[in-house]
Amino acid sequence: MLRNISLRHLRCFVAVADAGSFTVAASRLFLTQSSLTATIQQFEETIGVKLFDRSTRRVAMTNEAVRFKVEAEKILSHFDGALSDLQAFSQGRQGHIRIAAAASVIEHFLADAAHAFKQEYPDTTISLRDAGAELVETMVAGGDLDFAVTSRHRGHDDLVYTPLLEDRYGVVCDARHRYGASRKPLRWSDLDPADYVSFSSDTGIGAFLRENVQRQDMFSGVRDEISSTTSLHAVLRLGASYAIIPALAAGMGQFAPFVFREVIGPRLSREICLISRKLRALSPSSTRLLEFMRRAIDERPLPPGVSALPGKAQREKPAPAKGQRRRSSMATPA
Repeated sequence: MLRNISLRHLRCFVAVADAGSFTVAASRLFLTQSSLTATIQQFEETIGVKLFDRSTRRVAMTNEAVRFKVEAEKILSHFDGALSDLQAFSQGRQGHIRIAAAASVIEHFLADAAHAFKQEYPDTTISLRDAGAELVETMVAGGDLDFAVTSRHRGHDDLVYTPLLEDRYGVVCDARHRYGASRKPLRWSDLDPADYVSFSSDTGIGAFLRENVQRQDMFSGVRDEISSTTSLHAVLRLGASYAIIPALAAGMGQFAPFVFREVIGPRLSREICLISRKLRALSPSSTRLLEFMRRAIDERPLPPGVSALPGKAQREKPAPAKGQRRRSSMATPA
């Protein structure tokens, strides 16, 4: 009967599917090969479906197994995540917090908040990552991160996005560049794609701009591209290029030598969100750290072009029309 199927069957199935070998999978699971083979056979007999085609050299999944593997991985991920949550709650004041954040959030708020938090809760350790927005969403959804503080990328069904900050976009460049030397209002139609350095599409900034800026000539074809604000600094100091970044990123110390000018006609902004898993409560330690960060946001002056948001949770909804997936502040062209 199906009630005899357990998580052990699913783990064995996924291990064999990933390894393509009973021998390798058995070694990874610390099982004997005969025990693993018996478990898979019992699984196949119970559900009435053949999962693997066995040969002398390779074990291949059947079509049914390929479709089922995605669901099996989701079940295991949710189960392991739930246990991780339970363990975090049981640890009370002790524990380990795994988070990711945009580099600008780390510099402006999170580093100081984490330091203050550690002064009060020294037994809690923190892993902090500065990763691409696409990877961050995947890691939070999979339970590899407790939460993240960054911009929304593609949106994920298993995630909740709670807005914290609104952050307007503008041009950043060396003062020697023509956009840095000019004083007249800067419009999207004024921007020359020839000396524009774009962010790659797997970053939050890159994905947002490609979807919301009505200037596809700035993203088409092969062009100069970077994947982080860290590498952008080295490019801009030469004085020949410009990039488009949010005001919060432009307020980082590394961009102090450069000029930041908001682009109008229309104005464009992103939201910095707390990204967490749906139906998964944050651990007490994570909640405390977030309180420290919210306090930092409330107490210190925000850079020009950045404003605090009330923080109403935004759960996933059916995909809207193209160009409206992310929140963009489009003011009347000035």
